[in-house]
Amino acid sequence: MVYPKIPLAQSIIQICLAKGIKNIIISPGSRNAPLTIGFVNNPAFNCYSVVDERCAAFFALGIAQQTKLPTVVVCTSGSALLNYYPAVAEAFYSQIPLIVISADRPQSKIDIGDGQTIRQEKVFKNHSLYNANLSEETSVENDVKINHAINKAFAKKGPVHINAPFEEPLYQTVSKQLVDSTILALARKHKKLSIGEIIEFTNIWNKSKKKLILIGELKPNEIETEFIDFFAKDASVVVMTETTSNVHHPNFLNTIDTIITPFSKREFNQLQPDILITFGGMVVSKRVKTFLRNYKPKHHWHIDHLRAYDTYGGLTQHFKVSPNQFFKQFLPFTIPLKSTYFSTFDRIAKLRAQKHQDYLSKIPFSDFKAFEKIIPSLPLNSMLQISNSSAIRYAQLFQLDASIQVFCNRGTSGIDGSTSTAIGAAVANEKQTVLIAGDIGFFYDSNALWNNYVPKNFKIILINNGGGGIFRILPGHEETAVFNQFFETFHCLTAEQLAKMYGFQYSIASDEESLERSLSQLFAQNDQPSILEVFTPTLQNDKILLQYFRELK
Repeated sequence: MVYPKIPLAQSIIQICLAKGIKNIIISPGSRNAPLTIGFVNNPAFNCYSVVDERCAAFFALGIAQQTKLPTVVVCTSGSALLNYYPAVAEAFYSQIPLIVISADRPQSKIDIGDGQTIRQEKVFKNHSLYNANLSEETSVENDVKINHAINKAFAKKGPVHINAPFEEPLYQTVSKQLVDSTILALARKHKKLSIGEIIEFTNIWNKSKKKLILIGELKPNEIETEFIDFFAKDASVVVMTETTSNVHHPNFLNTIDTIITPFSKREFNQLQPDILITFGGMVVSKRVKTFLRNYKPKHHWHIDHLRAYDTYGGLTQHFKVSPNQFFKQFLPFTIPLKSTYFSTFDRIAKLRAQKHQDYLSKIPFSDFKAFEKIIPSLPLNSMLQISNSSAIRYAQLFQLDASIQVFCNRGTSGIDGSTSTAIGAAVANEKQTVLIAGDIGFFYDSNALWNNYVPKNFKIILINNGGGGIFRILPGHEETAVFNQFFETFHCLTAEQLAKMYGFQYSIASDEESLERSLSQLFAQNDQPSILEVFTPTLQNDKILLQYFRELK
């Protein structure tokens, strides 16, 4: 076995190995050579080389998203580290375990005017769970810091940063371990509700005839089936899910915007919940947020063993347990109530579904029409990755087959990194993977395709409407040169040459007939990663979507 000669590098690698870390994403550099040598020469690690650090971090995020285990990203010193920040912030808010290991210059070299020497200590302090700034020499103190960082990533599900200074020479190797690092076990705590909490809050539940459960982003199969079935049978409970919730039942409402957008003030008052229960990650729907902020429930309970964001301005209780633990203890003490809450919402949902179909039957080709064709074409039991902005919002308006697993970087909701994340996820998951992306987000992250690990069955469906179409939907849009250049960022780019350069099969669609044909061809072959670019009319998409919400009334 080949080991780096620098003992500190050996300690980091040894502790990662002891903790069961498997996946290491390395961006080439010199200062991180001791780490690169150690990780790559140990067959226990799966090592990937991704040149662009921003892409590398999102690629790691995608792997961690699928494995639910910490993934390591390793970079050299200087500005390389700062390129990790978007993915670090996403991991922080999406509660995805990411371990950043940065090589650094010795402290004596910082701020003396040398190249690639920046202040790396605690650079992610506002968006990380733990920051371990190590000293050059091996020590128990260093070992403890490394252990704490990795343990935090496991226990708290988020990003941590280990900053390791290395002095030259950097490339020397030895054939034997020079250190015996201290390993600290991970203490796991399983919290439960107290008897007092169960009595207090079931008393409230059992008196409330209007209970709304809103489920945010969740990993597939995270909620036990018995709890899903329980809520589906309770007449006083309405369950709203999102595309990213990965929770399905015929009685649940999963196209929220379609259902609540046309409500009158009287309907909002009538359907204002007594109790709001939330769990899962970030919620996409702006309309449901506006509803719950303007018509606040008497009680808002959030269930999450780590955090509770007061998204709707009326949080009254945070249960610091997992949703499954909460329902396992809580539901046996609840009593069914006669209520029209579910039946009222259900009647509205059926009316909206008919209006939805009526509208789609008469509109021309557009973003909206494209999604109508794309969503039902997705292979069963596949993984769907969706980019932010317009793409996720259009997807929210359609029913997805329950066998399809859905992911989107909704922690920060940024356009950066969606393609890199999707490729990392595809590498870590054997399922057929499809990314639906908007043009601005796709081109912004085009370095994601500079990657030697893209599976042959990876597909990108690129909706190219010539700019940031989301800005046409938002208030304040007007057709001016300023708007077109600085908000919508109008462009005439296509993905054809990118596909050619990176070895992707490429096809296009620009109307309903060609889209149906291209989708069929896209999923018929799995010998080469593919990009299907769908061109839609820039100046019509917003009008068609806004009219849709008017006609739902």
